[in-house]
Amino acid sequence: MTEDRSKFKLKDIPSLIVDTYKAWMANDPWRLSAVVAYYAVLSLPALLVIIINIVGSIWGVDIVQGRLTDEFSSALGREAATAIEGIISETQHEKKNLISTIIGIGTLLFGATGVFYQLKISLNQIWQVRPDPNARVWKLITDRARSFAFILVIGFLLLTSFILTAAISALNSYIKKLFPDLVLYIAYLMDILISVGIISVLFALMFKYLPDVKIKWKTVWKGAILTSVLFVVGKTLLGLYFAEAAPGSTYGAAGTVVLILLWVSYSCLILFFGAQFTYIYARRYGQGITPSSVAKKIKSTS
Repeated sequence: MTEDRSKFKLKDIPSLIVDTYKAWMANDPWRLSAVVAYYAVLSLPALLVIIINIVGSIWGVDIVQGRLTDEFSSALGREAATAIEGIISETQHEKKNLISTIIGIGTLLFGATGVFYQLKISLNQIWQVRPDPNARVWKLITDRARSFAFILVIGFLLLTSFILTAAISALNSYIKKLFPDLVLYIAYLMDILISVGIISVLFALMFKYLPDVKIKWKTVWKGAILTSVLFVVGKTLLGLYFAEAAPGSTYGAAGTVVLILLWVSYSCLILFFGAQFTYIYARRYGQGITPSSVAKKIKSTS
């Protein structure tokens, strides 16, 4: 595919989607999603402990843990959410000496960054770049540091979400007095808008800074907004699917792990579709995605 530097028109959307789908399938998104899902299961306890402690230092650990449990409950079901809550509680309340604490912190950091490191590798493949083999050691350190930065970003966005939700709850109480019949619809609409907005920011930062590429913000935002809309819709549909079909029930005690694997895998399919759309859009309209100083372009036959 060559860069023709044409101008985007609404009539181009069908061909953009078709080209995105073809390129998305060519990159084997099911395998990429399965790899990220595996590392997400390994990273989840450490990731949650770090986020809960970061956001909890401001908002309150119990409140944050309760809110996260509610989110897991809506996404995976109450039983899975309770199991995850138990894992977090066990990790939080373990008594350790100084040496084991230091080792534990290092393990937490390494484990929590694993899923972002794998996301980086997958996005590099989708955007057809690969790391420069001459910068392996230093790049590994910076990749892990960047992955940890994304944990802090998630913590900040989560805190922002809590604050906005609290503000909306207060606003809804006021609106209820004036327009009692509209409160439910207004609250639902605001919840969707906040979700799309916050997730768009996360995806934009992910597309901009996680892969080894240089990409313009105006391209990033188009892909991030599309991905966030698809993600919010997909999250709702997955919640309905898990509630009705209960796919984890077949696996007994391992059901929670299976549900997490399925949820992350399906969510990554959406993420990678959005990343592929961003790549196709950048190539078609001449804005381009170029390798960073520590990466090289993969030769493409397309």
